[in-house]
This record gives sequence, structure tokens and C-alpha cells, in this order.
Amino acid sequence: MKRNRLGRSGIVVSDICMGTMTFGNQADEKTAFAIMDAAFDIGIDFFDTAEVYPVPPEERYMGVTEEIVGRWMKTKPRDAIILATKVAGPGHGWITPPVRAGKSGLDRHHIMRAVEGSLRRLDTDYIDLYQTHWPDHGYYYEETLRALEELVDAGKVRVLGCSNETSWGLTKSLWAADKHGLPRYETIQNNFSLNSRRFEDELAQACRAEGVSLLPYSPLAGGVLSGKYNDGAAPAGARFTDYLTGGERQQKMARRFISEESVESTKRFAAIAADAGLSPVTMAVAWSKQHDFVASTIVGATSMDQVPDILAAADVTLTDETMAAINKVSREIKYPMG
Repeated sequence: MKRNRLGRSGIVVSDICMGTMTFGNQADEKTAFAIMDAAFDIGIDFFDTAEVYPVPPEERYMGVTEEIVGRWMKTKPRDAIILATKVAGPGHGWITPPVRAGKSGLDRHHIMRAVEGSLRRLDTDYIDLYQTHWPDHGYYYEETLRALEELVDAGKVRVLGCSNETSWGLTKSLWAADKHGLPRYETIQNNFSLNSRRFEDELAQACRAEGVSLLPYSPLAGGVLSGKYNDGAAPAGARFTDYLTGGERQQKMARRFISEESVESTKRFAAIAADAGLSPVTMAVAWSKQHDFVASTIVGATSMDQVPDILAAADVTLTDETMAAINKVSREIKYPMG
């Protein structure tokens, strides 16, 4: 399995990362262990979680995923695992993080409370990559970074990253780090898939110029690229099936991922995958990995049935012809997720 450096840090990881956001809700602990074991056994050493997992975030579930990951890690050598988790920022759009009475933020108080909770649930004394889950553009980046620096100096955190950040926010944070002599974000974890290529507009340029690595999440566009929502299908237990019958914010999120354009592009990508002798899932993950600004693509599963096609991407490099066919669809349906 190919391995890449996280930004300019000393950490090198497998180019597929196992995400855990379904563990404890859509996937029970036994299934979660089986999925993580399958990933570890083929050489994946990078695992990503968060204090607000599983999703959709509900107060009754908060922290359950980290606890499951922590128990699983006890079955492996700790140094063999690169562990990433996140502190919830104030949230935006479809979510208000249900932690700390809904008052989460990125000041020292919240960061310290969050990391101590994560370390306890994960039952470890350090986190390899600690990420801000959402930005707080109304707060001082240098103050957030100063608090995070304390964690690095204390040996509780090795490397810093951000998630769901904008071009302005990423470059502002890098400027603040440079100006004040603070540790910087080495990674950015944002949505990036065949159905969501907006990252290439500006953020990719910033990552290349500044040596920041993208950790793409939802390479299957929330499962849409598997084809399971084609032609109005609503499979039982699927995330967006549940979201479409949930609250207003969840319905809005589901409609963003599942649209006439996204279903049409999904069908066309499936035809390209068939021509290449691949499943649509394998092609989508392989495509995500095949970008110079990507260090590791975050995948996820709710059952073992989904795992083989996902992990098959570890050994796949798409041909120039396949990439050209994909790009043609992306030009004709540029932003299928709206």
C-alpha cells in the first residue's frame, strides 16, 4: 500500500484511512471491529474518528465511536496505529454539535475539555492527528493554535489539522502560525468526490503551495456513487434514507447529496467503471487517491459486505483514458451536488 506524508510533518500514513463515523449507530461494535480488522490486515494504519461521532450527531450517542475505537486499539500495538480525532467547533448549516451543552467552540476552554474527553474514551495517552472539526471564523486563529500548541508541547498531540475549512480560513490559519511562531495545520479534511470537486477550485492550489495535505471524506459522496439511490431508491438503513425522514437540516443535507444531477453523474461514472473492469465504489476511491494534494482518502462502511470493493482501491491506479472519461463527465455536470 502506498504511503504519504501528512503535510510537512513527521507522520507518514497509508493512502487509505478508515473512517469510523457509523460505528455505534449504523454499525455495532462487533461489525466495527471486523471492519477495522479487515483494514488493518491489508496495511491500513490510519484511523479517523471524532468526539461527535457517530453521525447524525445525537447527544445520546456522543463519544460512543471513540470508545469503540479505543477498545479495538487494545487489540493492536498502539504505535502501529496512526490515530486521528477532532474537537468540535461551533458547527454550521445542518448541525449544532451536541457536546458541552451545544456551546462548543475553539477557545482554550473547549479544546482542553474536548481533548481530555477524547483521550479518556480512546484510552490512550496521545493522539497522532488532532483536528478542528469546523472553523470558528469569528475567533482568533492564533488563540486556537496557542491552545493546540499546549497539547503538542505536553505530548498529548503530535500533529494538527483542520476540517470543513475554507480557502480563506486555511490560509489565514497558516499566516497566523507563521506570524506568531505557532504549530500549523498540516492537513485539511474536507468533502471531495467525483460528485463534489469544488476543492479543486481554490483549496487545492493552497494545499500545493503551502504543503498541506487533503484528507478527503465522503469519496463515495455519502454512498450516492455506489448507485444505491439511483432512480428514486431509498434503501432501508441507508444514511440519506434516514435523513430524508429526519429534521429540516438533515433533509436539506440529503437533498444536497441526492439530486437529479448527482444521480445522472453517478450513472455515467458507473458506466466508466464498468468499461475499466471496476466497481463504481472501487473507481471512486481510487480516483480520490490519485491527486497530488491528497495524502489519504477516508473511507467508511456500515457492514462487511461493503468492505471488499472499498479496500480493492488500494491496488488500483486509474489509466489516463479512464481519468479523461471521468473529467468529461465532470465538465458536463460540473457540480452535481449543488
